[in-house]
Amino acid sequence: MASAQIAIPVLLALTGALAYIAHEDEKEESSDRIIAQSRKRLLAMPDRSKVQERLLKVGRENQYDHFRIMQASYCAISGGIAGFISFLMTEDFILASLLLGLVSASAFVLIDWNLSREVKAYRERIESEFPAIIEMLTLALSAGETPMGALTRLSLRSNSHLAKEFGEVVLQVRQGKPFHVALDDFGRRIDSAVIRRFVDALITAMLRGAPLIDVLARHAAEARQIQRNFMMDKAGKAETSMMVPVVFLILPISILFALWPSVTHLNLFAA
Repeated sequence: MASAQIAIPVLLALTGALAYIAHEDEKEESSDRIIAQSRKRLLAMPDRSKVQERLLKVGRENQYDHFRIMQASYCAISGGIAGFISFLMTEDFILASLLLGLVSASAFVLIDWNLSREVKAYRERIESEFPAIIEMLTLALSAGETPMGALTRLSLRSNSHLAKEFGEVVLQVRQGKPFHVALDDFGRRIDSAVIRRFVDALITAMLRGAPLIDVLARHAAEARQIQRNFMMDKAGKAETSMMVPVVFLILPISILFALWPSVTHLNLFAA
């Protein structure tokens, strides 16, 4: 009798524990299903802002799903925090909802703009590396290397962004893609006028049998001139921006220090 009194509560407890575990597993499977469906719908969104194309230009072509999930997460978190704080301060649900939507949209636009800025900075870094890398490529070809061998050597010996792009070209060629097609894909991926002209001239020279060293030397000199012009233009803009604090801050203070003693003495004489 005593054993039955002990066994019945134990059985009820075990039954309750198993039911609770099954319920938790069902809830977890349901939440996982909801997360998977939300992720699927998020990744199925039309790419009107060309995010995949811009990720490809910076070498992150396999991170589209990660970027979209990160973008949606930041929008939801920032908007939720802003809306919650606004509701606590004003207790106005409409104003909190408007602020939530505004902050979420601002976060979405800011993340998209940051990706565009990253693409532009990546292209500028490659263009700044271009003259030195092309001179190294010219030296390798002058020493008797083939174009493919020279690109392979550069991709292995250099850690620059342009050398990594050349490594991608070498990898595509080893996977079976024709050399000139891989070069053309490289030129389209970078989306730079300097790189595009170089790739077109290199492909034309290889297909027609023209001397590659002359082509590379001419493009290296042209790239040096373009980089020099870019630096001069950047220096001119920096000089103009430096005039703003001089004219609107330092000059008025200097005039004030020069005139203040005279104005003070004139007031004393007038008194």
